[in-house]
Amino acid sequence: MDKTDDEMRNPSFKSGAATVDDVVIRAAVAEDVSDIADLDARSTGQLKRDYWQGLFDHISGHPATGRAFFVAESRGRLIGFICGEIRAFEFGSEPSGWVFALEVESSARVHSVGTRLFDFLADGFRRAGVNKVRTMLDRRNELVLAFFRGQGMMTGPFIQLEKDLE
Repeated sequence: MDKTDDEMRNPSFKSGAATVDDVVIRAAVAEDVSDIADLDARSTGQLKRDYWQGLFDHISGHPATGRAFFVAESRGRLIGFICGEIRAFEFGSEPSGWVFALEVESSARVHSVGTRLFDFLADGFRRAGVNKVRTMLDRRNELVLAFFRGQGMMTGPFIQLEKDLE
């Protein structure tokens, strides 16, 4: 059996679709970026097409192992997405899978779409040989915090610091 381009670029993440009920999880393609940006804008109130195009290009446009961008579709409509990559050795950490972004259409949130996306990405990280998944979020975002805690995530060993540059 021939491997797809996605599998050859990134053997840890299979490009095949995972179907549960009427939700299909598959590798994102360039044509999805507009829908990804629109879904994010409905949640955040900010349309960031250039940001999403750049992130898609970073994750899908390089042959590095451990980068993935997946979407969830229901009846041909994009209802969610997740993206991340394996990062290694920043500040002394072991290689870990990082979730950069996860969004699910509000009407689909009680149907485990986010969990399916998270599991799909985490399985790819596990197959690539890492045993931790991390993310960063605004501590005031209780919905997202509750979601990730529901996936078994908890506070890790790192502290994020910042400084205003004005």
